[in-house]
Amino acid sequence: MSLTKKQKFELFKKFSNKKAEIDTGSSESQIVLFTHRIKYLNEHLKLNKKDNSSRLRLLKLVSKQKKLLLYLKKNNTERYKRILLNLNLRK
Repeated sequence: MSLTKKQKFELFKKFSNKKAEIDTGSSESQIVLFTHRIKYLNEHLKLNKKDNSSRLRLLKLVSKQKKLLLYLKKNNTERYKRILLNLNLRK
């Protein structure tokens, strides 16, 4: 589940608005990290159906991701559409 620093920086460079390695604060960077963690937790919950703490963590992450996507949609629709296409998210 845990990403190494190198993997995180590659994700930031690929999906961030500024194309910088250390762009951890942008909405795109945070959405990418949340998406990665959500996918991991989904796979984990398929194997461990009774893990309620992970289920709650998943719900919190989905909520945070949704809020960031709404913020991005409201402020910059071009970046919003680009992140949806790149991450294969549906809205």
